[in-house]
Amino acid sequence: MIAILLFLAVIFLIAGWWLSRQGLMSKPWLETGATGLAPGREAVNLPASKVGLGVFLAVVGALFALFISAYFMRMELPDWRTLPMPRILWLNTGTLVLNSIALHFAVLAARKGNLRALRQDLLAGGAAALLFLIGQGLAWDQIAAMGYFAASNPASNFFYLITGVHALHIAGGLIALARTSHRAWTRDNPERVTTSTELCTAYWHFMLAIWLVILALLAGWLNEFADICRQLLV
Repeated sequence: MIAILLFLAVIFLIAGWWLSRQGLMSKPWLETGATGLAPGREAVNLPASKVGLGVFLAVVGALFALFISAYFMRMELPDWRTLPMPRILWLNTGTLVLNSIALHFAVLAARKGNLRALRQDLLAGGAAALLFLIGQGLAWDQIAAMGYFAASNPASNFFYLITGVHALHIAGGLIALARTSHRAWTRDNPERVTTSTELCTAYWHFMLAIWLVILALLAGWLNEFADICRQLLV
């Protein structure tokens, strides 16, 4: 339970930080000035797409929090057999980190109007995401080769479930990334391209954060951290 609360706290902190960056946390009724704005501030016109993304990421975070909660409760039963960690998961993590780095540079290029760099960064991000999905498929094959199938025991069931749902969100992110790349190649409205790139990058950063939590869960680090927290609170 402690680990779940900590995970939700991190999600809410990330969401709050992101919304404050978008200006959604501003209080216009407290701002003064000739035009109703505080000195040196501009009116906030937050696109509905950014609000929608924030709500969607909050829902996704809550979904994975429920998975983690169920994981911790189920692992307390005697029929739980911990799975070995395929080494390729570490390589997959590296490719997802490269994806986030590439998309971060894509945002910088979009804001500067550098289409060439933007296209290159979007391609690099998409390639890293595809490698991640391929690597996840190989990890599932390795786990199955060890004799751990979905119905073998609860631990393997949770492994396929959690990593599979995450992979589905990665596949969905690839569709959004493809749409953003199409806009960059067709020389769409620069403002739309920039907004699309920012939204896409925020989504992929969030998917990386979720994956790091999943990795810590599967490796047992999250459970050890929860035990330390319990000892400190006793």
